[in-house]
Amino acid sequence: MDVRSAGERYRGGDPAAGIESLHALSFGPHYDPDNLRFGAVIACNEERLAPGVGFDEHPHSHTEIVTWVVEGELTHRDSTGHTSVVRPGDVQRLSAAGGVRHVERNDADVPLVFVQMWLAPLRPGGDPGYEVVHGIADSTPYAVPEAGAMLHVRRLAPGERTAVPDAPYVYVHVVRGEARLDGEELGPGDAARITDAKDIEAVAVTGAELLMWEMAA
Repeated sequence: MDVRSAGERYRGGDPAAGIESLHALSFGPHYDPDNLRFGAVIACNEERLAPGVGFDEHPHSHTEIVTWVVEGELTHRDSTGHTSVVRPGDVQRLSAAGGVRHVERNDADVPLVFVQMWLAPLRPGGDPGYEVVHGIADSTPYAVPEAGAMLHVRRLAPGERTAVPDAPYVYVHVVRGEARLDGEELGPGDAARITDAKDIEAVAVTGAELLMWEMAA
């Protein structure tokens, strides 16, 4: 298990314009050949957008982009005609496939915080796809078969335990609160990269919210 603290993340965005980004893996100008990916995960970005601020239209291809809103509301528009507002508890996925363009904005009057995770597909190309699952439950994993991955959301009360999936690769991101994972304490923004996970539990030290990616070899 490789634990990466929130303080190790690469700082990006444009704080003067109201955009703050924290990158867990090599990203854009923060190139690190030793930190390119873990399993299917090629990016795990924490984004903070001030009211009225956003990312102008930009392209993506050959990437599965999964977004989890922590606070506020995310407005999404893409070149295939989808427009939506994503709120806490919703999972949004944009399958970039052979190519798509989109806009992400905070059109609300309160700050927006979200975690966006990029996964490498098993096969390139294809047609773009989009969906939002509103109010996903802890007991319902969200499958991304295109990347051989499954997202587990866990919201835990203090002292509550949950099993970490047994899998060749598991990526655990702490959204909020504190949790103990195989003897290691993790706080907000911390992550653990686990290879050949088996019989591991996460225990909430405080109320905690975890995102766990279960990935095939």
